[in-house]
Amino acid sequence: MHWSTMDNTHSKYARLAIMELANMISVPMSLNAVVRLNVADSIWQNGSNTPLTASEILSRILPSADPENLQRILRMLSSYGVFHEHIASGERRYSLTDIGKTLVTDENGLSYGSYVLQHHQEELMKAWTMVHEAVVDSSTEPFVKANGGETAYGMYGRKPEMNELMQKAMSGISVPFMKAVLEGYDGFEGVERLVDVGGSAGDCLRMILEKHSHIKQGVNFDLPEVVAKAPKIDGVTHVGGDMFSFIPKGDAIFMKWVLTTWTDEEVKQILINCFEAIPVGGKLIACEPVLPHDTDDTHRTRALLEGDIFVMTIYRAKGKHRTEEEYHELGKLAGFTSFRAIYIDYFYTLLEYKK
Repeated sequence: MHWSTMDNTHSKYARLAIMELANMISVPMSLNAVVRLNVADSIWQNGSNTPLTASEILSRILPSADPENLQRILRMLSSYGVFHEHIASGERRYSLTDIGKTLVTDENGLSYGSYVLQHHQEELMKAWTMVHEAVVDSSTEPFVKANGGETAYGMYGRKPEMNELMQKAMSGISVPFMKAVLEGYDGFEGVERLVDVGGSAGDCLRMILEKHSHIKQGVNFDLPEVVAKAPKIDGVTHVGGDMFSFIPKGDAIFMKWVLTTWTDEEVKQILINCFEAIPVGGKLIACEPVLPHDTDDTHRTRALLEGDIFVMTIYRAKGKHRTEEEYHELGKLAGFTSFRAIYIDYFYTLLEYKK
């Protein structure tokens, strides 16, 4: 092959790739659409997962809707592995892949669907046209600039429907992760009083106490407006407060997806408050997205880097996902003498700090 031919082939691929990237907004918004339409539950039908046409899917959820347009959405998402496409007798039918099954509502009313919806609320979507502002002026995140100066957490506190969706989204992703933690981590042994910082509705704490009956008392610590809506859980006390002011005392402290939304200085202060809240020999167990040192095109790396941009855009312009080395260094600055990272899940890593 001549060099000119190779260059032309590379150029064609590059133009195709940039067009795919430019149109990629179709993917999350179509995912949002199938969640809103409850397509996954319609196909799943208590485990049957029978391949259905778009018309058959709509007959179960919205008979008056447009099957052709739904098929267009399903076909595109099939190219991303959300659905299996079955073509026979001139018809396209769709069933759920393992990815699609994450959108099926379980017996507790949970799925990853709420996580999808939470990410695509109108207030959050407005921020995405302003991602460049995080570079131009990193003192304020794009969400605040797009929403009249109000922070995402402030809006969650003011709008009950957003707070409810956020809690449901966190519950939907927490349950499968916590099952992996409880099966693969033994660090809760010997703990009698466990504090969950940023525990939201208390789902993680409930699961930990069910597994480890030796834990006599659980404390679910979050913002007052969050714990005010948390359900009653046996053995758990809901405490409202500000983790930058104090953290309730315990033998161990647990947190999930808390540190990543704050700046380095703020993370250092959170870790110092955790250090002061536990006795010598106590531990902090933090579950966070941890970036790999090297950049590649695996699903894991992309998911982590995309999550990092989400944090920058919505929560804090200088909040961020960090590497294992960065978390270790922040722990040392807070006074922790021992640190280990346990890669127990594809997205979250368990970080154990000991005093």
